[in-house]
Amino acid sequence: MEHTTKNYRVSGHESFACRYAWLPKVAHHLQRDHTILTDDSRAMVELGVGKNMVQSIRFWAQSADIVKAPGKTGKHVLTGFAIELLGERGLDPYLEDIRTLWLIHWKLATNVEAPLMAWDYLLNNWQEPEMTQSSVVGALEKEATKRGSKLSSTTITKHFEVFLHTYVPTRGRKGTIQEDNLDCPLVELELITRQGERGADGPNGRRESIYAFNRDWKPEISNELFLYSLNDFWQVRHKDEATLSLREVAHGHGSPGQIFKLPEEDVRSRLEELNNGPNTPFSYAESLHLQQVRRHRAGSGSELLRHIYRP
Repeated sequence: MEHTTKNYRVSGHESFACRYAWLPKVAHHLQRDHTILTDDSRAMVELGVGKNMVQSIRFWAQSADIVKAPGKTGKHVLTGFAIELLGERGLDPYLEDIRTLWLIHWKLATNVEAPLMAWDYLLNNWQEPEMTQSSVVGALEKEATKRGSKLSSTTITKHFEVFLHTYVPTRGRKGTIQEDNLDCPLVELELITRQGERGADGPNGRRESIYAFNRDWKPEISNELFLYSLNDFWQVRHKDEATLSLREVAHGHGSPGQIFKLPEEDVRSRLEELNNGPNTPFSYAESLHLQQVRRHRAGSGSELLRHIYRP
């Protein structure tokens, strides 16, 4: 059973972070059989994993916008995003491009129908320069209570551990990660880093690891990828607005600046580049009292996705 907190999802991943081969395998098999994820026994054989991992694969595929939840037919269907990216003639069917990993991170962090609690809260609301398991679990327990649901510390702790394992490697170094590695591919983003240890608060006094978001400039997030995320942010959260401020794009809930942990100056420089791109649906204007992006038309997510990979 999945726990939810007013749409928040905190379980369903079965305590497994998403692994390298899972999303490509799902895309490959679903193109041939739309019912494979609804039959655990058959999925175990075809995907070569245990029952708990089948449930976890289903969770991550839905959370990353790879498959749509089954309707009355009981069939899982690949999303347009998944077909463009991971299909037989997909843009990056084996997750070989770092920009693809940033896209998957974007999808996991901006799911508005059933947001993942740790992703939504920590990426958007965590203001401290560092985080530890005890401090985060305490904050998430308070957030759950505020939203009308009391989740156990065990459930929240497991959820936070999966969040960490998504971005922090358990073994190996960047550049040595293999397909069968137990780590999630998103560890390559180096979005979260270990900062050392300190004594934990509380009676047991055990030491615990300190983590921090990497808030530096990120040149591997190309301007085309930034444009795709800006368009997605606008369509989902500000559909009826013609303009957005620099502050909203850099610091708003679910914004590119927040989800990618970009410094405001990095966001500004990317917005300035909008005026140089051909056929971009946006423009940026800055004066002494005004810093805003204007949308001239709704951008095509499919077209902007292809632009990311265009030579």
